[in-house]
Amino acid sequence: MAALVEPTPISIFEFVQKNLLLVAVALSSGAMLLWPLVRRAGGGPSIGTAQATQLINREDAQVLDVRDAPEYDGGHILGAKNLPLARAESGAGDVAKKKDATLILYCDSGDRAGRAASALRKQGYTKVFTLSGGIGAWKQAGLPVER
Repeated sequence: MAALVEPTPISIFEFVQKNLLLVAVALSSGAMLLWPLVRRAGGGPSIGTAQATQLINREDAQVLDVRDAPEYDGGHILGAKNLPLARAESGAGDVAKKKDATLILYCDSGDRAGRAASALRKQGYTKVFTLSGGIGAWKQAGLPVER
């Protein structure tokens, strides 16, 4: 009969050294999972299409499209005003008369809307939301779009 051989313990450093590729894949996949949370945190609260329609109907929320004018002209949420990101960041343009007005911002992916939301909060607007999924989610939900 063969004798059982006990495995010798190795340190974490040795494990990482022997399995560098495995460790690199684990770290990069973890970073990819966390990236959407980190990116979204800067833009503040994000809402879905159902919540957005409730805010529009119940609180008379103002919808702002932060895409550039050609994208806005190609189709936007019914009643939305165009406020390109550059104007939102510079503070140009009258967004809303009252700083406590409910604002819903959207773009294509959420990146520009998040940056615009941060800029508007710095300007004193308190109820700023971004539309999760942007115009694509709005269209997918079958909600009205105008040109």
